Amino acid sequence: MRLLAVLALSMVLAACSASQYIMSTNEGQMITSYGKPKLDDDTGMYQYKDEKGKKMSIAKDQVVQIIER
Repeated sequence: MRLLAVLALSMVLAACSASQYIMSTNEGQMITSYGKPKLDDDTGMYQYKDEKGKKMSIAKDQVVQIIER
């Protein structure tokens, strides 16, 4: 029973980390991010992973809205 609870919890945590977020830009582009984009205050850029798992970035000033999918 304890093993089942641990497995269920690990599946829930894995699902949370794989959440998709949609960033809309001031140019009307919709960008899908896998995992929550993180703002780097030093550079003013959002860091995120695209659908292929590649690390990408976009300027904070270009992002209008970020929503969880």
